[in-house]
Amino acid sequence: MSQNKHAQKSIDPASQTMLARAEQEGVETAWDRLHKQEPQCGFGMLGLCCRNCNMGPCRIDPFGDGPERGVCGANADTIVARNLLRAIAAGAAAHSDHGRDIVEALLHAAEGKAPDYEIKDKEKLAALAQELKVPREGRSEKEIALDVARKALDEFGTSKGHLELLERAPSQRKERWGELGITPRGIDREIVEIMHRTHIGVDTDYVNLILQGLRAAISDGWGGSMWATELSDVLFGTPEPHRGESNLGVLKEDEVNIIVHGHEPTLSEMIVLAAKDPQLIELARAKGAQGINLCGMCCTGNELLMRHDVPIAGNFLQQELAIITGAVEAMIVDVQCIMPALTDVAGCYHTKIISTSPKAKFSGAQHVAFDEEKALEAALEIVRIAVENFTYRNKDKVFIPSDKMEFVAGFSTEAIISALGGSLDPLLDAIKEGNIKGIAAIVGCNNPKIKHDYGHVALAEELIARDILVVETGCAAIASAKAGLLLPEAAAKAGPGLKAVCEALQIPPVLHMGSCVDISRILVVAAAVAKALDVDISALPLAGAAPEWMSEKAVSIGTYVIGSGIFTVLGTVPPVLGSSNVAALLTKGADDVIGATFAVEEDPLKAAALMEEHINAKRSGLGLP
Repeated sequence: MSQNKHAQKSIDPASQTMLARAEQEGVETAWDRLHKQEPQCGFGMLGLCCRNCNMGPCRIDPFGDGPERGVCGANADTIVARNLLRAIAAGAAAHSDHGRDIVEALLHAAEGKAPDYEIKDKEKLAALAQELKVPREGRSEKEIALDVARKALDEFGTSKGHLELLERAPSQRKERWGELGITPRGIDREIVEIMHRTHIGVDTDYVNLILQGLRAAISDGWGGSMWATELSDVLFGTPEPHRGESNLGVLKEDEVNIIVHGHEPTLSEMIVLAAKDPQLIELARAKGAQGINLCGMCCTGNELLMRHDVPIAGNFLQQELAIITGAVEAMIVDVQCIMPALTDVAGCYHTKIISTSPKAKFSGAQHVAFDEEKALEAALEIVRIAVENFTYRNKDKVFIPSDKMEFVAGFSTEAIISALGGSLDPLLDAIKEGNIKGIAAIVGCNNPKIKHDYGHVALAEELIARDILVVETGCAAIASAKAGLLLPEAAAKAGPGLKAVCEALQIPPVLHMGSCVDISRILVVAAAVAKALDVDISALPLAGAAPEWMSEKAVSIGTYVIGSGIFTVLGTVPPVLGSSNVAALLTKGADDVIGATFAVEEDPLKAAALMEEHINAKRSGLGLP
């Protein structure tokens, strides 16, 4: 395979280099496994297969020559809607279970059971306490934190009727949710109800099913994910803008390289402390290394780069490529987006894959249980294992691409308001005057069906050239970091209005807002702007996009984004085309119901045009030029 063939897989030069290296080394990657799957099952691609009972599996023929119903009588509309709902349930469960873990970490810290954790952002804790009507006067910080944590934990199975943080949404949005009967009653309840409704012999009405999908997704975005973000800030500090480095070139030939990969900051924050331990640094030197180099990968990397100077080695499709450098002593994993193939790839090198969560064990990995009550102790043990593994590195197999790029990250909601001088007014003025036409959120994963990073970077570049400010989370943000779009200097690629705003504020035209759960930050900003203008979120010049999405979490995210009133463009086709009714509801009918729709456009340049057209229409609706 030529280097040009590898250029068809990724726009990132470091990834192209490592794909060529993988071929030379005879190591299989995600792109190879995708090729072996082709052609992929056409029924599955359309969402037309059902395995929800053992009378099947059943499939509906999209051409009308075969069965029109499953054994139980379910038709294409029911099967496609049920499959979509189960994806929403899994995605919402993943994000919300992450949120529950953060809530419990704060609870245990406040109870004194997790002594290695402390409250880093006392002001945010006080603000949350006020919002939740938790008494503060004459009470200790831990007492306040305990009540906040208990209130947050109650959100997962609340009996009071609706989630607390829904109050952040503008009144118009809350009224619409109420009229449709999709106001979330409890995070876990909505996920459980999806699983009940999609069991054989329950809900078969595709409209009714999708309304429940919206309710569960909203409980993710305005519930589980939002709590994860808020309380991560309380425990680990609210991010502020700072510089860092990205891409595989951040790995070092002369140091112990440790990569943290997954999504749980409770683990990675302790690894940061352990990697700075003087005794472990001395041990690394005794083993022949110059020190310990800690790097992030995927959304754990996003969590770290938002709060620390920890470099990020790459996004989802680079996890195997990092190991293929031969320079990684350990990849420490927790939950979500971790390829089961990692242990196979690591077996070709000296790299140890160390799993830490009881929810996620991997065949062939070494498991070190991470316990919040002995968090730092566990982290020190994990780092020690990595340091001692340096002895087994084969220097002849080490090949680190030189590619790396600086970035500026740390744009939390609070940091954006601070950059604007303490108020959203300058942003509103820039939008009203037309210097910024609107705001676009680019989120989501990598998918080997789409050229790696191309969907994210090409879309971001096209949008900023059209004077549209871009905010990003997750693997999309890492793609832009590697491409240099997270630097103030990238304003040179923006249109004249956006460029002037960025230069005046000394900010990049693409703002990194965190990991995938941190999309809730975008919702908070959108709600604040809508309240300032006294309109629904659906009236704002906003648009969302997931150009390279692949996970069930992305299905939940996309659903709660349109459920919040934001038009969203998908870059890969969801498995709903087997039902023309479901597809029409999501791309057309939902606008009348919820005030926003999906669109599917694989070409990022055409996607940018769709988003600009939508933003201009919303500007017109607000009477803006």
